[in-house]
This record gives sequence, structure tokens and C-alpha cells, in this order.
Amino acid sequence: MNAPEKTIMNANLFSRLFDGLYDPNRLAIETIDGQRISYGELVSQAGQMANVLVDRGVKPGDRVAAQTEKSVPGLVLYLAAVRAGAVYLPLNTAYTLNELEYFITDAEPSLVVCDPSRAAAIGAIAAKVGARVETLGADGKGSLTDAAAKAHAEFATVVRADDDLAAILYTSGTTGRSKGAMLTHDNLASNSRTLVDYWRFTNKDVLIHALPIYHTHGLFVASNVTLFAQASMIFLPKFDPDLIIKSMARSTVLMGVPTFYTRLLQSPALTRQSTRHMRLFVSGSAPLLADTHREWSARTGHAVLERYGMTETNMNTSNPYDGDRVPGAVGHALPGVSVRVTDPETGKELPRETIGMIEVKGPNVFKGYWRMPEKTRSEFRDDGFFITGDLGKIDGSGYVHILGRGKDLVISGGFNVYPKEIESEIDAMPGVVESAVIGVPHADFGEGVTAVIVCNKDAKVDETSVLTALDGRLAKFKMPKRVIVVDELPRNAMGKVQKNILRDTYSDIYAKK
Repeated sequence: MNAPEKTIMNANLFSRLFDGLYDPNRLAIETIDGQRISYGELVSQAGQMANVLVDRGVKPGDRVAAQTEKSVPGLVLYLAAVRAGAVYLPLNTAYTLNELEYFITDAEPSLVVCDPSRAAAIGAIAAKVGARVETLGADGKGSLTDAAAKAHAEFATVVRADDDLAAILYTSGTTGRSKGAMLTHDNLASNSRTLVDYWRFTNKDVLIHALPIYHTHGLFVASNVTLFAQASMIFLPKFDPDLIIKSMARSTVLMGVPTFYTRLLQSPALTRQSTRHMRLFVSGSAPLLADTHREWSARTGHAVLERYGMTETNMNTSNPYDGDRVPGAVGHALPGVSVRVTDPETGKELPRETIGMIEVKGPNVFKGYWRMPEKTRSEFRDDGFFITGDLGKIDGSGYVHILGRGKDLVISGGFNVYPKEIESEIDAMPGVVESAVIGVPHADFGEGVTAVIVCNKDAKVDETSVLTALDGRLAKFKMPKRVIVVDELPRNAMGKVQKNILRDTYSDIYAKK
């Protein structure tokens, strides 16, 4: 007797979210202006926009780049691109045209979506790779939504395999050149489903969504987890402490970066009473200071749940939902994810409580770097573990602690900042001899980007002149928060600048007075 024929499952992330598994009448998204979008309407809007993408020539595997302000249509664009089998490429809204040129020419998208005010300038860049341009403004209006409003809602979700690409997110590189992390449909789906279970999400949850959607945290963690749980979200255009505290009365979860929590703590409206309806506060994308963790618990009675993820891996670890959420630690490896600490030189696994290089392995780990096969090979061990570049340890209770970064990467406000890029800009300035950019503890941003520079003796270079010269050349999140002029930089016997000494020297420069 012949074996029964296997049903071919569509591994497309959109299919996993919506194929026959959702209640079309359930509320998916609520906006501050009173707009309420059901799951059925969300799927229909994604179908309309997917039809527009295909009509504009987007084929399965094509990249769709988007530099747009946060809006519901912006989120729909992500879902539509995935549904059409395209590879979604979100770009930080702070990126300058100089930075965008690199991303667009490297990724070679077939379509670029941007704010109407930048259409002409970005169009000139897009033309270099033969890409079309559509517009989408902060108000959710533009040529893209105009076309979608006239399109059919029915759309056959393109069949994708587990290992097909769903997104590319650019992250900082060891030489200052950004790398495109290739994330598959299974990377995103498996990690989201794990978090739904681990963080106890249900369809009764209401997430306060105040994160940007061009970043892993807001796009893949906040949005995907909410949709997989068939929960709903209050979709805020940006972080607004007063609005967030007001929304807590009818919400259950907040996901944020440390800046959210430090600024919310400044509000007298933040009390045990105002947070009584909430069940979970999650922090990530940058280190949460232990003092902030303790102050939050004292004020609200809630312990912030800190987790650890990367652009290349989504989420790797999390403090437990039930159990001790240890200040300064990022918890245990998530189910299905393996985490180990190794000797950076030999790759040999180290015992607990020993500091070394953090390596991870699991279905969450990305496929590799876009068009960088050699770089991809160098970042993976032979047994499949990804070398994160983060230094840390695993304590006796199995909690992972992030203690620093190899490669001197700075994470400020949840965004990766590679010092070399900033140093190159500063070093090119008249009168500057050399510079060293470091990250030091900052209550709001996790780390503050800080530039230490050496100048010619007669040069009229100071903090103001350097910041003025950098303005417009770098995204705002890369801009130094302080520029310090010194006579010389500390060096070791080999002449290498000792950034560890600089970090120690200026460790309290952002301390609260």
C-alpha cells in the first residue's frame, strides 16, 4: 500500500500567522487617534499591499527596502512584503542619504519605499540599482497606500520554505562596514513562538507598542509575538511617557529599551496603582542598569524582565517569567537555544563563572551575512555555533551575564554603533590628530557614545565644533553625546589605543549629579 502523500505546508511567516488560525473579528491594532483594525482587516490590507508590490514588479526573493516613519501602513508593508515572498529590508529613519546609498547599492532592492519629502533624493540612489520608488508618509499616506486602496484584498500567499529569506537587517561590521544579516522565515517564526510560550502571551494580552519598527525589537519581537498570540497592540508613533502611563490602565505588557524605564521613572504618575493592570515589563536592546531594575521594582512592584538578543539571532536568553529576574543578568538560554562561553582565542568552552566569548546556536540564528560568504564562515564555529562578539559569563545558576563586547561595539539606545565609522569622520577634520570612540554607562541609553580626541596644539577644536561638523554626516543615534579633548591617548606596548582605560577613566561622565 502506498504511503499517504504529505501535505505541503507553506513555511511563509505570513501563512504561519494567519492561514486559518485567526479570528477575523478580534482587535489587532488600536491607534492613538481611535483607529481600530481587526485581524480580518489587517489580513485584507496586507493582501491589497502585496498586490501592489507584485504589480510594481516585486518577485519572490526580491528585496523591498523601507525608510518610513512608524505607521500602521508601515507595519502592513512588512507583512505584505513577506506575504509576497519578498525580503523585507527596514532602514532606520535617522540614516542620512550618504548612509542610505551604501545600503541600497549593497542590497539592490527592486523597490524602495520612503517618505514623500525624500522621494527625489532617494530616487536618485534607487536608480543606480534599477529600483522603483513608492512613498509612505508618517501620516500613513503616499503613493503606496493610494495604490493599495484600489487593489484587491485577495492574495495567494507565496509559498516559501523554512530556509528562504524573510528579511535583511543591517548591523555594524568589524571594519565599520555594515553587514546585512539574512533572517529566514523559520528564524522569525520559531523565535516568536518560543517567546509567546516563555512570556505567557495569550489573546487577552494588550501590548503597548512604542518601539520603532525598523529594528528587531519593535518589528520582530513586539509585533510578531503579539500577532502569533492573536493579542492586540496599542500602536504609538513614538515613545511618550505620559501616553504610556495612561495606556497602562487597559494594557498588560510593555516592551522597551532601558531609556523607556529611566524616563518613566521620572514621572510622578508612575505608581503601583498606575501599573496594577500590567503583568509584564520587558527590557532589551541595551544593558539595563541594575539600579534602574531595583528602582522600578520599588516604585511599581514589578520586576523588569531583561532578555538578550541580537540582530543576527533574534532573542537568545531571557530572565524567567516565574522565578528570580536577576538585576544585571539576561537570564537563561531560551528553549531550543544553546548558549556557551568560550576562550576567544582557542574556541574551547569555559567553565561557569569564567568570562569569555558568548556563542549561540539554535533555529533563531541567522543564515549568514548578505553577499559576505567569507565573513559568514569566520563568524561560525565548525559545530554551528555563532560567535556573537559579546563577552560574558554564565553563573552558577545558569544565568547569562553580558560583561562587554569584543570589537568595541557600542550599543546606545538599543542601536549598534561601530566606533570606526565615527572615528573616520572625526579624524578627517582639520586640526584633529586622532580620536577614539567608546561607549560608557548612560542611564537613558545604556551606553553613551563618547569621543576622546587629540588635536594639534594650535588647533581651535572643541566639543561644539566637532559636533557641528558631524551634524548631518551621521545618524543621530551615532552622534557622540560628549567630545573630550586630551593631550594623548593611552597605548599599550604595541602602540594600540587602550579603550578599556578610556572607558574606566570616563565611566562616570554621565552619572546623575
